[in-house]
Amino acid sequence: MDLIQIRGGNLVGHESDSQRTQYPYVTGTSVIGIKYKDGILIAADMGGSYGSTIRYKSVERIKPIGKHSLLGASGEISDFQEILRNLDELILYDNMWDDGNTLGPKEVHNYLTRMMYNRRNKFNPLWNSLVLGGVKNGQKYLGTVSMIGVHYEDNHVATGFGNHLAKPILRDEWHEDLSFEDGVRLLEKCMRVLLYRDRSAVNKLQIAKLTEEGVTVSPPYALKTHWEFNSFKNPTAGAEGSW
Repeated sequence: MDLIQIRGGNLVGHESDSQRTQYPYVTGTSVIGIKYKDGILIAADMGGSYGSTIRYKSVERIKPIGKHSLLGASGEISDFQEILRNLDELILYDNMWDDGNTLGPKEVHNYLTRMMYNRRNKFNPLWNSLVLGGVKNGQKYLGTVSMIGVHYEDNHVATGFGNHLAKPILRDEWHEDLSFEDGVRLLEKCMRVLLYRDRSAVNKLQIAKLTEEGVTVSPPYALKTHWEFNSFKNPTAGAEGSW
């Protein structure tokens, strides 16, 4: 028998209990960010998966934040939209002071860390992993924060499958004096590996560049791919007991 109580003259049952996000619905996959010689580069594809179905193929998951920061997100798309609304309020409030100071990437990263950890403590997390990059006063900044508030800075960061498949490539090939062209080629190499190996990845991506001059987000484009590898043609070769 369902528990029913009377509150303020109204019958209240389990249906009215506080609800929490138990599982993400429409999600985006990996985001990769690197520092290069003049600033920050962030790459993400434009897929939005409804469960295991790639339902949407034009979801922008990289957004500029204020004058100095760039944010990329994997995970639940609606939670990312909520984060962007909170950041819009933060930037608006900062601009209202009109004191000549603006929030830099380190401040925004700290704010995101506190937000994610706060929601985690309420057992109502924002189901995202975030990459935050920026340039202010000649200083490059790149960090990441998980859905439970785990955060760190590095010269290259990745979320989702990228944390497993792209990070080894970045460790081998990234260097501090990376040019813009070489940085784009490195990100495209990582995104191509993810396209081959991640079922949620789509061949439609954007790469965003942030320097002291501002933010530039590329139009969506597709990578050249090669599907004639023997392991792609016959993935079960040599697998005993495979169907």
